[in-house]
Amino acid sequence: MLLYLLRHGESDGNRDGRFRGRTDFPLTERGLMQAENAAEFLEKTEIKRIYTSPLKRAYCTAEIIANRKKIPFSVEGRLNNIFLGKWEARYKKDIQKEFPAEWDLWTKSPEYLKMEGSETLDSVQKRAVEAVNELCCNRNENVLAVSHRAVIKPLIAGLLNIQKPYFWRLHIDTAALSVLELLDEERGWMLKNLNVNHYLKSFEEEKF
Repeated sequence: MLLYLLRHGESDGNRDGRFRGRTDFPLTERGLMQAENAAEFLEKTEIKRIYTSPLKRAYCTAEIIANRKKIPFSVEGRLNNIFLGKWEARYKKDIQKEFPAEWDLWTKSPEYLKMEGSETLDSVQKRAVEAVNELCCNRNENVLAVSHRAVIKPLIAGLLNIQKPYFWRLHIDTAALSVLELLDEERGWMLKNLNVNHYLKSFEEEKF
């Protein structure tokens, strides 16, 4: 079976250079177009089920794809974005000035970043891997999961057993697609494609 992982389209938070986390930013006009681009690209794929993070930017992306493919979709809470506590919805340039040590760790090895009142990438990885293993137990049905950069990266690392630091060694643009294949119980998952984005008519690369 194939697992399609799609990052949501561009949101207001992406465009404005903010940390998003659980803040429920909507899609921008470009984000809506990106979702339509992804839906057109995925229209003829053999996807039987779609699951999405509950946040608007992911939910709307999944809804556009589901409507195009004429299949149902459902919310999976374990695909929700990382909770960033006091960094939520803050401009990255302000975080860089106000929390220089934490910002330095974020840009180098965010897997080791621990802040009071926020979630770690280890926690995100654990819940996301558990969700995928449960949702993909039927190996005859390909699955699409629409989620967030800070979920998809640790999820891929967890499924492939990639050790820390991994976060900045994987790049995933808004509305970009990655594909993994479940080979068998013994061999586990294989990465087939990472950050497929050629179908997007417009996107802006996000560094940190």
